[in-house]
Amino acid sequence: MSAPEEIFDVCDEHDRVIGQAPRSVVHANAWLHRAVHIFVFNRQGQFLLHRRSAKKDQSPLTYTSSASGHLAAGESYDEAAPRELEEELGLTGSLERLATFPATFETAFEHTVLYRLVTDDPPTPNPDEIETLEIVSLDEVKRRLTQNSEEFSSPFRVLLLWYFEHQANATGRSQSC
Repeated sequence: MSAPEEIFDVCDEHDRVIGQAPRSVVHANAWLHRAVHIFVFNRQGQFLLHRRSAKKDQSPLTYTSSASGHLAAGESYDEAAPRELEEELGLTGSLERLATFPATFETAFEHTVLYRLVTDDPPTPNPDEIETLEIVSLDEVKRRLTQNSEEFSSPFRVLLLWYFEHQANATGRSQSC
């Protein structure tokens, strides 16, 4: 027996909840909904790069944020981020909220909040979510993105470009777990 389908809050362009619907219906209709992304760094400033599982219904086998996921109906961004971090990577820690992004075609119609975690704890990847994990420099991530941006999920490209412009110089310097 399969698990019941996730129910998402459907939102308007201002991220106000206007209804609820099953995941498949939200995605099929490109309705605006909510997601969180977490960029995980070690204390040396290296990035935990995640390649999505082949089982994923959207953007399989593309690179994405260290951890990410949808908010369940009624869940807040600040509740979803640690849940997704633990579900996908088996990690916990003090998350720093970095930025909020509006739902657009490029963000897969997801209102998105980006968080950062700095930790040297080893991840335990969930094989249903993650094909591979790599610990790489931000320069390596930027090189790969420049060489073949199609290997990166569209929402991840949006977040990376923002991060490179606004946050890369401060990565991990003042963070503690």
